[in-house]
Formats: sequence, C-alpha cells, structure tokens
Amino acid sequence: MSNLFDLTGKRALITGSTQGLGLLMATGLAEQGAEVIINGRSAERCEQAVRSLQQAGLRATGCAFDVTDPQAVAEAIEMLEATHGPLDILVNNAGVQHRHPFTEFPLTEWDNIVNVNQKSVFLVSQQVAKRMITRRRGKIINLCSMQSELGRENITPYAASKGAVKMLTKGMCVELARYNIQVNGIAPGYFDSEMTAALVNDKGFSEWLCKRTPAARWGKPEELKGAAVFLSAKASDFVNGHILFVDGGMLASV
Repeated sequence: MSNLFDLTGKRALITGSTQGLGLLMATGLAEQGAEVIINGRSAERCEQAVRSLQQAGLRATGCAFDVTDPQAVAEAIEMLEATHGPLDILVNNAGVQHRHPFTEFPLTEWDNIVNVNQKSVFLVSQQVAKRMITRRRGKIINLCSMQSELGRENITPYAASKGAVKMLTKGMCVELARYNIQVNGIAPGYFDSEMTAALVNDKGFSEWLCKRTPAARWGKPEELKGAAVFLSAKASDFVNGHILFVDGGMLASV
C-alpha cells in the first residue's frame, strides 16, 4: 500500500509556494520523495523556502516567475523541463484575497484576483499539459475553496474566481483524461494561515466558525498535506475531475 503514495522520482511544481499552505503542500510532496520546485515572484523568497526544505533533507529548487504573465510562464516551463526534466505534478496554488463590499469593490483589485486566482491556472496548466500529453501521464491539482460552492459577504470576486477554478478543473479533466492526465481540485475549508490571519484574530468570527463547522475548529495547515499527496500519487490514478473538500465537514452541514 505504501507504494500507492510514494512520489520518489517525481518532479512537482507548486505555484505560490514560498509560504503558507503552498509551502506546506510542497513539504508534504517532498516528504514522500518528490523533487519540488518552489515558485513565487521573488527569487529571494523562493531561495529562502528552498533552503528551509533542503535543511530538512528534502529535494527542492526554486523558480521565480509571474504566473499571470503568459510569456514568463511559457519561458519558465520550457526552462524547467529543459534543465530539470519533465514535470510530473503541477499544483496551481497561487492566490490572493481582497475584501470590500461588492458595490465598492475596486476594479484594480477585481483584476488582480481574477489574474492570480483564475488566469494563472489556465496559463500554467496549458503550458504544462502540452508536455504531459506528449508523455501521456501527469497530475494537475488546482486549489479551489469553500467559495467554489458558497458565497460570503465582502469577497464576491474571490468566490467568482474560485468558482471558475472549479469549472476549469472539470473542463480540463474532460479534455485531458484520455491522455492519462488526472486533473483534480483541493478545496480547503477555513485554515489558520497567513491569508486568514485577520479572521483568526477576530474572536467573533472564530466563535461563529467553530459553531458552523462540525469539527468545531480551524483547520491546521499540515492537514492539507495528505490531500495533496493523494492527488499527486498513484493512489488517485482513476480519480479525475473531482473537488476534494478538506473542510472539517462544513460543506456537509446546514
């Protein structure tokens, strides 16, 4: 059974992985034997994350590029495959959040959310999938959200972007599954992370969350590792177009 989750010899690119949940998932894949490629816009932050992984005895390298820039994405994927080898796993994790009432939401921040959360998934997946098709194998994991299914005040553009990522996942599955490429999504519930720090520190919100979630607590970042490993490994070879909610039961509860 352990072979079902062994990632030895696999190479994984995780976008937006210099910190937070992205870095935790990268760590989980590396702990199972994968060589992970850390991505972010800052080369310095990529190298800091790489050093932390290497100090733990894990295989990691960095590749800084802007996931919203089509030319930068194309050049980076070409370079990675030429210098490091084929990408077996892609985790589209890069994401941003802004909060404003819908009627007051700045257009510049709407554009930023759509570009980072949605457009980048298309751009990076397209470049990686072309090469996976030739090899007739690959795993693509898109980071969705509770807001792929549920709305919440002040984050309507975020919910729109994550709903789009859900449908990108399903559409990519339909087109790529015939080439032995599995495309799935992970939808985290409410995790204690950098992106949710303001909510974690809001006593009223935390009390509401614990009452709303059957598990009665925030998620721990390391609890995403297993989902990322499962969808990256042989264990999920016939799982396709699926959105795996890691939410403590929130979506199941009314």
